[in-house]
Amino acid sequence: MLNYPIVFSLLALFLLVLAAQIGAALHRRRPLKDDERADFGLVQSAALTLLGLIIGFSFAMATGRYDLRKNYEEAEANAIGTEYVRAGLLGPADAAKVCALLRKYLDLRILFYQTRNHMELQKVDAETVQLQSKMWSAVQVPALAHQTPVVGLAVSGMNDVLNSLGYTQAAWWNRIPTSAWGLMIAIAIGGNLLVGYGTRSPQPKAGLLFALPVLVTIAFLLIADIDSPRGGLIHVVPQNLISLSQSLPRQ
Repeated sequence: MLNYPIVFSLLALFLLVLAAQIGAALHRRRPLKDDERADFGLVQSAALTLLGLIIGFSFAMATGRYDLRKNYEEAEANAIGTEYVRAGLLGPADAAKVCALLRKYLDLRILFYQTRNHMELQKVDAETVQLQSKMWSAVQVPALAHQTPVVGLAVSGMNDVLNSLGYTQAAWWNRIPTSAWGLMIAIAIGGNLLVGYGTRSPQPKAGLLFALPVLVTIAFLLIADIDSPRGGLIHVVPQNLISLSQSLPRQ
């Protein structure tokens, strides 16, 4: 569900509006007494403050992970570009083979960031694993034949290319835990329930009970969208990889 932020937000909106309406219904059954309202207002304010803090912390977590994905995209582009240059330290035939493999690998990495289709992503991942094996073999053979520091630079660069993918994949898996979302929604439901119960009018206007759920839902949508690497509207654009692809000569 968290991979589809819009659907998730609509469900959250329904739950929050329902909680506010239930609170208003409870208020009609058992209104607050004048001597209870001050204490209730303290509890209500504390609950809403807690909700605001948790939303703020969650937003900071989501933006931190989004920035991490952007940084690793840049690191991947730098690693591939550096290895493409270092491939020239190998023999002409080996260098041409490594460069050709790196260009194919670069295209797959761009597809990894751009695709939204699960089946296509599985295909890209499978091709990437196969291509990684070929890329390592392409530098391993000349490195074993010519064990020199110069050739070692090409091997080190290829190692950085392979490692950068692992860092990227870890960053894409690192998201706000589902349990944290559950607790945040529970607090939001409780806050809206208190808002509905704390209304002074026996028949409050629907717009008043609808305002807080909408605002909280918008916050949830923003956090879920940023935290979802492929769902929603906010994505990491592989601009560094695309720029590198456009700068490399095509053979």
